[in-house]
Amino acid sequence: MPLSALLGRVNELLAGLVWGAPMLAVFLFAGALLTLRTSAFQFRRFGFWLRSTFGSLFKKEGAGQNRDAHTITQRQALTSALAACLGTGNIVGVATALRLGGAGAIFWMWVSAALGMMTCCAENILSIRYRWRTASGSWMGGPMAYLQKGLGSKALAGSYAALLSLASFGIGNMTQANAIVQAARESFSLAPPAVGLALSALVGLVIFGGLRRIARVTEFVVPFMTGLFLLAGLAVIAVNAGALPGALGSIFREAFRLRAGVGGAAGYGIGKALRYGVARGVFSNEAGLGSSAVIHAAADVERPATQGLWGIAEVFLDTIVMCTVTALAMLCSGAWRPGGGPEGVALAAQSFASVFGLWGERFTALSIALFAFATLTGWSFYGEQGARYLLGEKSVKYYRGLYVAAVLLGSLLRLETVWSVSDTLNGLMAIPNLVGVVLLSGQAARELKAAEA
Repeated sequence: MPLSALLGRVNELLAGLVWGAPMLAVFLFAGALLTLRTSAFQFRRFGFWLRSTFGSLFKKEGAGQNRDAHTITQRQALTSALAACLGTGNIVGVATALRLGGAGAIFWMWVSAALGMMTCCAENILSIRYRWRTASGSWMGGPMAYLQKGLGSKALAGSYAALLSLASFGIGNMTQANAIVQAARESFSLAPPAVGLALSALVGLVIFGGLRRIARVTEFVVPFMTGLFLLAGLAVIAVNAGALPGALGSIFREAFRLRAGVGGAAGYGIGKALRYGVARGVFSNEAGLGSSAVIHAAADVERPATQGLWGIAEVFLDTIVMCTVTALAMLCSGAWRPGGGPEGVALAAQSFASVFGLWGERFTALSIALFAFATLTGWSFYGEQGARYLLGEKSVKYYRGLYVAAVLLGSLLRLETVWSVSDTLNGLMAIPNLVGVVLLSGQAARELKAAEA
């Protein structure tokens, strides 16, 4: 058996284990546990966390923000974390969930996000609570911090750091690069190798400037593209408003269909809808992976619960808002058809093209390129922190070099291979993180309760 086929078979077996029913149950259990321990804070105090996060974006940053070169504002922490998750997961990931799990997968994306809000909140709270300064003056936070200092387990912290660095080359790097070059080829007829080379150079220019440069780039790109994408998606839904009731009905109906239809065309079944809804939801918002807590640890904030609220807002915007608009645009436009039709980028492009014509296809390509570029830069910091934790400050420059090289590699791989490996790495990375989040959930709940008082 060829080496590539053997590696593919091994990855397939691992993916089946880490994304089987037990792992899905752990993701949902962690979110449900925190929801119960906080008395459903994300629903009960909806207005409070909304005002404290998105409402504060319109206020001027305080004079005390950004005291040193290793600290970023809360606003920059949000946009940098969103940059890492607002990428192909919101476009290609939604299209993949529809293709593999049917319309019902969107319902389970909502469920996983509703519970995942509290998982992400707890990750941020614990990250701030247990963070520390490294020898270079930068903050070390995220799961490495609360697994080591909160649980007292350097073994779990080290395993997470290793998996985080490895995962950064999949979920945050190669999948994003692959999506960019495909969009550029299909919409602008650009050669993948040329796009890959240019993309590698741009990513290198940003990430070798450190966290501050990453934050400045994402602070500009993320709000601009998020607003533009939402407006375009809502326009598609509005033009096809007559199809909206049917689209929503199919989401709820297919979410609870017990068995798949003949050939998969008449229904996907609750099993597939649940699996791919949760899997693509996690791929998009990263709740349960602990990754976004790594960058939130660098925020200029004193109370852990303050940054926890931004975790709730992050998942809400990413999945409840962005993924929903994308899914409804695909369903209402008629571009998605059960058991057939376009896939991935082509599905998104056809959805927007139904209203905007050729410009819709180009807008999709541009959206994917900018979102994915932001993700590439954001995830580089995650992997860098994993390398810094394991190997020290000297390893960072080597990691950055490998990361830039992986951008080019990802631009030349097949999409199926990239997505499959990314799914496996996501699941593996979640294991030590969720152990920490569940065991330390009481501490996170107490911090949040104290902030409410």
